[in-house]
Amino acid sequence: MIEFGHLSHVGLRREHNEDTYYGDAGLGLWLVADGMGGHEFGEVASALARETIVAEVKAGRTLVDAIRAADEEIIRHSQRRSEALPMGTTIAAARVADGRFEVAWVGDSRAYLWNGQLRQVSQDHSYVQELIEQGAITPEQARNHPHRNVVTQALGVTDPHSLKVESITGEFKPGMQLLLCSDGLTEEVDDYEIGRLMGQTDITAQECVEQLILAALDGGGSDNVTVVLIRSR
Repeated sequence: MIEFGHLSHVGLRREHNEDTYYGDAGLGLWLVADGMGGHEFGEVASALARETIVAEVKAGRTLVDAIRAADEEIIRHSQRRSEALPMGTTIAAARVADGRFEVAWVGDSRAYLWNGQLRQVSQDHSYVQELIEQGAITPEQARNHPHRNVVTQALGVTDPHSLKVESITGEFKPGMQLLLCSDGLTEEVDDYEIGRLMGQTDITAQECVEQLILAALDGGGSDNVTVVLIRSR
């Protein structure tokens, strides 16, 4: 049995919410997309990603192929509006079926797995993540780096031939949880606090999501924040 919660908030400093999300236990698909481009183009990009991925998965495509199709659709849409600024979106998506999960992502929207403790299962496609891998900075330094919001991959921005859709699979047993979120959460709330909130066993998934959103707002709410939490019962 699957229980899930979901919520998106514009944050405290933005006028528009360019994030979007989707959740359907029947289809076994959940996603979070964080649009970029300004002037409402980010909202269009994230919505196109959501609609394309849902349609492709319903048609029987794999999660990775569905994400690639979304990249191509956003690029086509941008080309039809040649006067517009480039637009793109990050994506973190999950499929759950038969006691297993698959997570796929592009950009810096994240996926975490909870199984008694918190583990980040996605790896950011970002400039600071590359610096971490090179040993130039620590993860703690990355949290305050001036270029921490620079992504190196995004749907609609990265050429389809260069797009790096990464994925990971694993068991999803009763008691385990998957968290998908935009960087509006991880900018303001560290992994320790995310894990502490997810470790509460006496609240619903929706209540946990609401607490995570409130924690991001309490931390400053500098960006749109979107959280989807999936629990295996």
